[in-house]
Formats: sequence, C-alpha cells, structure tokens
Amino acid sequence: MDVRLDGKVALVTGGSRGIGQATARLMLESGAEGVTITSRKPDNLEGSVSALMTAGVPGDRLQAIAARADDPADAERAVAQTIERFGACDILVNNAGTNPAPGPLATVDLGAVDKTWSVNQRGPLIWCQKVVRQWMADHGGSIVNVSSVGGLRPAPILGAYNISKAAVAFFTQQLASELAPSIRVNAVAPGVVRTRLAGSLWEGREAEAGKAHPLGRIGEPDDIARAIVFLASDAASWITGVVLPVDGGVIGAGTTAIS
Repeated sequence: MDVRLDGKVALVTGGSRGIGQATARLMLESGAEGVTITSRKPDNLEGSVSALMTAGVPGDRLQAIAARADDPADAERAVAQTIERFGACDILVNNAGTNPAPGPLATVDLGAVDKTWSVNQRGPLIWCQKVVRQWMADHGGSIVNVSSVGGLRPAPILGAYNISKAAVAFFTQQLASELAPSIRVNAVAPGVVRTRLAGSLWEGREAEAGKAHPLGRIGEPDDIARAIVFLASDAASWITGVVLPVDGGVIGAGTTAIS
C-alpha cells in the first residue's frame, strides 16, 4: 500500500523539531502540495526550515509561521496564510505541546499546570475551530491530534501533562462524532520518543527506557510521523475517532509504567 498525500495541504503545529518536523518532511515526501509549520519561536522555525531543505524538502512547498499554540488570533492567522499560500488547508496536525509542570499533583505549581493545560488541551480546540470554520466545514478534511500513552493510563511524575493528554484523547473522540462524515479526527498516542520534550524520560538512561518497551527501544520521531501521515491520508478514509498507541507495545502488551 502506497500512502500518499498528493494534492493535499497540511498545517502542523509545533513543527520546528522532533515529531512535528519529521511529520512535515514525511508529508512532503508523500506528495503533499504544501505544508505550513508553526512554532512559538521564529529562530526555531528558521532552523527547522534549514534542516528540512537540507533533507531535500522543496522550499516552495514549505511555509513557516510563528504562532503560539494557545492563541486564537495566531491560529486564525496561520490558517488564513496557509489557505492564501497553498489554496487549501486539508490536514491539521495538532502536535504542539509543553510540559513545564512535572511532579506530584498534590504539590505541583498551579501556574505551570495552567500553561500545560492551555497549550495541550485548549490549543488543539483553538486550531480545530479555526481550520473548520475557515476551510474544512465547506471542503472536508482530516485532523490528527497528538496525545500520549500517559493519557491512556496513570503514571508517576507527569500527572498534569498526562491529564492534558487524556483530554486530547477524549477530545478526539468527541470531535470525530461531531464532525463526521466530512471531517475525520484521529490521534496518535506516542510512548517515549527521542525528542527534546521527552528528554527527561530517556536522556542518560536510554537502554533502561528502551527495555520498558516490548519492542526493545525508545521511539524515533519518524515512528510517530509515519502513523500521523497514514491517519491523515485517504488510506485511512474509513477511520475516525481512533486514538492509536504508537509506543513500542507499551499499551498493547500491558507493560509497566515508563515515566
């Protein structure tokens, strides 16, 4: 099966590195007509564009826009600029996330919790509202949210983050039921992946972290990106409301907590 995105236009939030950057690259390699990546920091976007072009991504099919994940005005502007540049916005990937609030829930800093939930929970709703109103309501489309295995079952230390990702999982199912049949909404739930955001879970103990996954290693950004591209593509045209663990077997094999 050849998973293709020929003629499609995508917007990937949090696209300056890690899973988001890998997703943008794979989408363009799969034939996407254009991809917009967003990030809060312009400098990070410049670095991402440089890395993607070095990897062979054609610059005329890539757009980078500085936008905060939890700002409605930024989201509206990014969607509008995507439509203006590429003529559509067929795919939205809600990948942007943060985790400034580690620690037990009983003592965690509430200001950090507010930021975590604003970006991770409120953010995907904002971007979905904007892309639906500005394009998908009239033309259809596909939305892929990034949840986490931590949102599918409890684990220590990352409680506030995990709650936000559990919300993303339920949000995916709720929105899928509301937007069907013209708009599909799915999610991926990564395990520990070699990204900066997950660094505290694997840096300095990669072998140990890998052993917690039945497939014997931590994930790579491309592992998650491939699943996102599949769910976004017409190859998944009869799939909506699914939260797909992409986790080296942690959920399916019922292994112990990984955080």
